[in-house]
Amino acid sequence: MKKFFGIIIVLGIVFISWHYRYAFLNLSKTLPNVTSSPFIEKLVEDISAPEPLRGSMEEKSVTLTSSGVISWTNNQRRQNGQLPALKGNSKLNKAAAAKVKDMFDKQYFEHESPEGHGPGDLARNANYLFLSIGENLALGNFDDDQALVQAWMDSPGHRANIVSKKYTEIGVAVGRGMYEGRQTWLAVQEFGRPASDCPAIEVNLQTLIAKHKAELAADEELIRQKKSSLEANDPKTKEEVDAYNEDVRVYNEMVKVYNAKLESLKGEIAEYNGEVKAYNACLTS
Repeated sequence: MKKFFGIIIVLGIVFISWHYRYAFLNLSKTLPNVTSSPFIEKLVEDISAPEPLRGSMEEKSVTLTSSGVISWTNNQRRQNGQLPALKGNSKLNKAAAAKVKDMFDKQYFEHESPEGHGPGDLARNANYLFLSIGENLALGNFDDDQALVQAWMDSPGHRANIVSKKYTEIGVAVGRGMYEGRQTWLAVQEFGRPASDCPAIEVNLQTLIAKHKAELAADEELIRQKKSSLEANDPKTKEEVDAYNEDVRVYNEMVKVYNAKLESLKGEIAEYNGEVKAYNACLTS
C-alpha cells in the first residue's frame, strides 16, 4: 500500500511539473501578430498636365494679360455646359508666376522642371493645399488673350482642363521674354480645387499610428524573446519552478498589455481609414 501511494505521489509531482512547464504554450498560440493590423490607405494626387502648347513664334506687337485670360476662360466655361466661373486665387497666381519665371530663367518648356518639380510642387510651394490641380502651358506670340484661350480650347487636353467640373479656382500668369533666342510670350494656367472642399484627413493621427505600430513591433520582439527563453527553460528544483512560474506570469502580462495596445491601434486605424473613405468619396463627387 505504501508503495502504491508512493507511486501516486511521484506521478502527481510529475504531472504538476509538466503542467507548469508547458502552461505558457497555450498562451503562445494566441500571440497577436502586428502585421495583421488593418492596412492604411494612401491618397493619390489628382494632377492633369496635357502636353504644352506651342504657338507661332512670329514676332508681332501683342499684349497678353492675366485678367483677360481668366475672363475668356470663364467665357468658354459658360459657352460649354453653363459651368460656373472659376474664382481667381492669389496662391495659384503666385504658382503660375513662379512657373513663367522658372521656364524663362532655365530655358525649358515642360510641366516638369529640370529639377523634377511639377504642378503639385508649385502649388505646395505657394501654400495652396489642393484636392486637384491642372496646368495648361502655352508658348508663342498669340494675337490676344482670346486667341490664346481659343488655342487651348482647340487642343483636347487643354480644353478638358478649361471646362472641367472638378476645378473651382484658377491662377494665371503671362510674361514676355527671350526663349531660344527669340522674343515670345509664355502663359500658364493653374486650375485648382482646394483641400477645404472635402473633410480633412487628420495628419497627426497618421503619425500617431506609425508611432504605435513601431512600439508594437518592439513589444512583439520582446515577447518572442521571452517565449524562446521559456521554451528553453527546464526547471527541476522548487526554486527553479518558482522562478519559472514568475517568468510565465510576466509573459502573460506582456501578452495582455500587447493585446490592449493592438486593440487601441486597430481603433486608430479604423478612424483614419474612415476619414480616407469620406475624403475619397468627396473627391469623386
